Amino acid sequence: MNESGKCIIFSAPSGAGKTTIVHALLDANIGLEFSISACSRAPRSNETDGKDYYFLGLEGFKQKLDEDAFFEWQEVYTDNFYGTLKSEIERIWSHNKTVIFDVDVIGGLNLKRMLGDQALAIFVQPPSYEELENRLRYRSTETEDKIQQRMKKAHQELASAKEFDIILVNDQLDQAIAKAKDMVISFIKQ
Repeated sequence: MNESGKCIIFSAPSGAGKTTIVHALLDANIGLEFSISACSRAPRSNETDGKDYYFLGLEGFKQKLDEDAFFEWQEVYTDNFYGTLKSEIERIWSHNKTVIFDVDVIGGLNLKRMLGDQALAIFVQPPSYEELENRLRYRSTETEDKIQQRMKKAHQELASAKEFDIILVNDQLDQAIAKAKDMVISFIKQ
């Protein structure tokens, strides 16, 4: 695999705003390209193969595992796999772009360990635990059980923030996007 490119990793608890920040950075045309993850699950009604994920199915994912096709992967739930294909990173680097990841906290830490100085790992932190819960409730997309699961997981994820290169507090979205853009441009220019 080509070792010459750079990567930007965004991780956060659900509801912290990482996906919104990543989309704003992609729209800013600063030389970034989104890394599309592969997964073993079926697409949801609003998802497109090759845009949202590479939907491989369980057997297809296991075949790619046997072929050593993944840069990193994990089994999130039983038979529910997610991963980054080596070919995806190579594709982006071949376009002379910087790879940008929008991944969970464990995935972000795994990527940073593997990529070392080639990656800038940014943890998007909500201003408070209470505000995170408010944001999840405001989305109105989760059941109460799911909200409680996400909040329990958020406790563990927030404890991992210090393992990232940068902690970006998302208190005011516009300010957080501007700070993220400055950090990313500075890292790419190094």
